[in-house]
Amino acid sequence: MKKLLISICAIALFFSLAPAAFAADLANGAKVFSGNCAACHMGGGNVVMANKTLKKEALEQFGMYSEDAIIYQVQHGKNAMPAFGGRLTEEQIQDVAAYVLDQAAKGWAG
Repeated sequence: MKKLLISICAIALFFSLAPAAFAADLANGAKVFSGNCAACHMGGGNVVMANKTLKKEALEQFGMYSEDAIIYQVQHGKNAMPAFGGRLTEEQIQDVAAYVLDQAAKGWAG
């Protein structure tokens, strides 16, 4: 029991000391978005399908308000949106997904 408690404490300590290792880089996400997504999604909009924006309400409505859903969409594409899985690294895709969620939560105000 004592070993289990020590192990749990060690794991908790590791995660409390190293959260940045698992956090997305929003600045990099902004850069990736600007270079790859902004042509169609400037300001969280959508120039191809006007109702399927990156605004929080639309993301929620279409089941896309999660990092996993956005990552999948970016990797695989859908309809007019191309797949970026072969063009962007996993880290870039995670960063851009976090950026999109961050901006959606802020109303794409900046």
